[in-house]
Amino acid sequence: MSAPEISFEFFPPKSLEGSFRLWDTVQVLAPMSPRFVSVTYGAGGTTRELTRDAVATLHKSSGLNVAAHLTCVNASRAETLEIADQFAEAGVNEIVALRGDPPKGAGEFTPHADGFANSVELIEALADTGKFNIRVGAYPDPHPEAPNAQADVDWLKRKIDAGADEALTQFFFEAETFFRFRDACQKAGIDGDKITPGILPIENWKGARNFAKRCGTHIPAWVDDAFTKAARDGREDLLATAICTELCSELLDGGVKRLHFYTLNRPELTRDVCHALGVQPKVSLENVA
Repeated sequence: MSAPEISFEFFPPKSLEGSFRLWDTVQVLAPMSPRFVSVTYGAGGTTRELTRDAVATLHKSSGLNVAAHLTCVNASRAETLEIADQFAEAGVNEIVALRGDPPKGAGEFTPHADGFANSVELIEALADTGKFNIRVGAYPDPHPEAPNAQADVDWLKRKIDAGADEALTQFFFEAETFFRFRDACQKAGIDGDKITPGILPIENWKGARNFAKRCGTHIPAWVDDAFTKAARDGREDLLATAICTELCSELLDGGVKRLHFYTLNRPELTRDVCHALGVQPKVSLENVA
């Protein structure tokens, strides 16, 4: 099993302490030589400016290939494309294009009166500029708003046809979930190599469990039982590393070549899993100002 190509997702900082945490995370993970790192938007576009600033700073100071999240929420088409142009002017040509979650308490997604109705419209507009490499989301477990699993496959096909270059999946707990989704996508005419599994190293099981419920990720009973027992014995970190490493190993054995880690700006577990998979440090940010 050869070492995979990897990438990481970060949150934009909301405070001075958050800025230090983000930079510490970058310093820990940059030596893994990721293909790219992405910076998220908050629900409802609440961190739009923070994301823009974090992307520009990381691009300028870290030497990493930085991808900016961009959503359709609470912005007109012109405003959204202006933000994309600002990324391009800053030298950032990687976009993760998403519909985005509605603001907290808003219930379902409602398009801006002059905005993009969905992610496909956003992808088409970005693709028309010719400025960006475009990544999109994908859902191995049915999206909470999807009527069935096939609907997620069909929607991903529309996004690929609209100009997306790669899909990053929502996290999942069992490799078979990803393989089943990949098979369905290939049957629909989607190149399986364009689908990169998203991996969530479990720093906190209660938080991960709640997150999984909100986004429709199936929670296997054995995972729930294992973390409940590990909590009693104080072995959560060991269990989390073992489960994540095993999941990644099964994916690699099944032909996956790339992994995308949701770091939650807590890098140690992700780093340990990468090391276990044979990803060795190659560069250092010690001298980066």
